[in-house]
Formats: sequence, structure tokens, C-alpha cells
Amino acid sequence: MKIYDVAIIGSGPSGASAALKLAENGISAVIIEKETLPRYKTCGGGFVYRGRKNMPFDISSVVSKEFNKIEIYFDKSGQHLTAERPEPLVTMVMRDEFDNLIVEKAKEKGITLLQNHKLTKISFEENIILHTSEGEVHTKFVIAADGALGPTAKLTGWTDTRYMIPALEYEVEVSPEDFERLSKEARFDFDAVPLGYAWSFPKKNHLSLGVATMRRTKIDLKKYYRDYLKTLGIKEVIKEEFHGFQIPVGARTDGFVRKNVFLVGDAAGFADPITAEGISNAILTGVMAAEAIVEGKLDSKKSQELYEAKLNEVLIPELKTGAYLAKLFYENTSLRNLLMKRYGSRMCEAMTEVFMGERTYPADIKKKITEKFKGMVFNKFKN
Repeated sequence: MKIYDVAIIGSGPSGASAALKLAENGISAVIIEKETLPRYKTCGGGFVYRGRKNMPFDISSVVSKEFNKIEIYFDKSGQHLTAERPEPLVTMVMRDEFDNLIVEKAKEKGITLLQNHKLTKISFEENIILHTSEGEVHTKFVIAADGALGPTAKLTGWTDTRYMIPALEYEVEVSPEDFERLSKEARFDFDAVPLGYAWSFPKKNHLSLGVATMRRTKIDLKKYYRDYLKTLGIKEVIKEEFHGFQIPVGARTDGFVRKNVFLVGDAAGFADPITAEGISNAILTGVMAAEAIVEGKLDSKKSQELYEAKLNEVLIPELKTGAYLAKLFYENTSLRNLLMKRYGSRMCEAMTEVFMGERTYPADIKKKITEKFKGMVFNKFKN
């Protein structure tokens, strides 16, 4: 009976990247995927440069479009900002092609892929036994990369403490005239949805349009999507495919490792709290988990400590700052608009630097914003 060093649940960017890193270091790994690849994955498909520049291979074969410029609109205040760089700020991909490319690279390095294996139960014995629809898989470690709604965390004993937000995504075919007009611009429209935003991501021959809200109460997102079509000036929809999903923009509060199971990507709640972009952090944490197991030499305690240290060094502080900024950005629109009018260009540039991987969210952001706000109030009364 074969016992793998590591079993990865899920073949998305996080799981496939983890598998690739493990294989490159001589660790026997298996990806357990419930569907047949390539498979459609609900996602806007916007991959920011900070994630792309760290990819260990060229992904140009699966790139739909690249944008060196992003347009940002604020509907309530009427502001319009532009972020621009020489490199592609955001790369548009279709997830079926993108995910499958990483899996194929991992297979070339020797990992095993088990498709149509749906995880149903986990037994924790001397080794971990993964019970699937197609039989058992035995392993020493598990990397749970099965996304926002995957079963691995629950089967391991976690309760769900992530902050999940609702979103709708539509793959939309429009008239040639509208596509020609809209395909030149990747854009975000903040306030197009209460406490949220809409997006327009052009692909090769269609648009990926979506709406998301940070509000977890009942909301008619379909209505706001229809309103967004009007904002974009789309008069005729030739074809559209609708997908609803949830995005975890708040990380779990009860740890990311237990019983040799490592949570990564959306399974851990690592999407960016402001933009809800999840691909780059999914890949980052998949690689971190794999590196921790490699560096820990398959020792349970050491590998867990290494993964937690890697997360706490960079990602966790950034997510905490992002959560604070998201609360300010979406819930306190009056203060946000006031700050944007005064410092909009600088704030846009700072966010662009985050997208590019040139900086992280500043740890002292609360202090900086408080100082700027006090200065604005002082100047107002002074004048």
C-alpha cells in the first residue's frame, strides 16, 4: 500500500502550486480532485502582478488579456482614478486553463493526480486516511486547498470562523461594438453595490462582469448586476452564464494547522479583504505550506511551526491591516470620500504598489489615517 508524504485536496492554483513545490523537493505528493480537469471555476480571473511575477514558469499560454492600467470609479463621489504601470497590473485568465497549466507542470515533476475523487471522510490513525468516492488514499500530511466551500476543514474538526461575502459573476457576450469599447478597460466601480463594488474584466472574446458586497445580510445582487449593465452602456446581452459564489475575506481565528492538516488559500480565508482577490494569496500560502513541510523534513511539529511563522511574518499582519482598511473603505464612505478627495492619487498609488508586490499594507495605517484626518479638520477650522 502506497503512503504519500503529502496529499493535496483541490487542484486550484493553491493546491497545484503546493504540489509543484513539493515535487521539486523530492516529496511524494498526490492531488485529489473531485472533478475532471480542465474544469470551469467560478472566478473573475483577475491575477495581480504580485502573484504573477512569482510564478516559477511562463503563463502566457493561458493569458486572455493583460492590462497595464486599471480604471477605478467611485459612483457616490464622482471620482475617477487611474492606476498604471509598465508591467501588467492585472492579467486576465480563465481558471480552467490556468489551473490545469499548473497541474500539468506539477505532473511533469512527478506528482500523482487523482481525478473524480470526492472526499467524504477523514480518519486520523497512524497515518491519515482520506476516504473518497473512489477509494482510500493514505498520507502523512494533508494540504487543504479545496476553496471556500471545501469539506476538508470541517471533516478535520474546524468550525467556520471565516468572514464570507457573497458575489455574482457573469461570463457575458455582448455586441461587437460594445465589446470593442469595453475590452480596452479593466475597471472597478465602487459603490455600484451597497458596501461593495462591481467589476468589468475583459477576456479574449467576452466580458467577465461581477458584483460583490461586504454586507452579509440579504441583498439582491442580481438587481445591482442589471444596474451595472446600464452603467457600462450595454444595451444587448447576446449570452450570459451566471455563477454565484462566496469569498472568504476574513481569515480563520482558530488556527491553520491541526492533525497534520494545513489550510491554505480560500480554505483558510486568505483572500484580500479590500479587493477580494484570492489567486495571489492562494498561490503564496500553498507554496508556504509546501516549503514548511519540506524545511521541517516531514516532522509534524516543526512543519507546523514553520508554516505559522511564515504566515505571521508577512501575510497575517497584512490581512489585519487590510481588514481595517476595508471596514473604513466600505462602511465609512463619508470619511473615505473626504480622504480620497484630498489624498486620492497618493492612496491609489499606494494600492498600486501593493498590487505590484512593491509593498504591503502599512502596519501603522490607523495612526497615519488618524493624523491625516485630524490635519484636515484642523485646517478646515483654521481657514
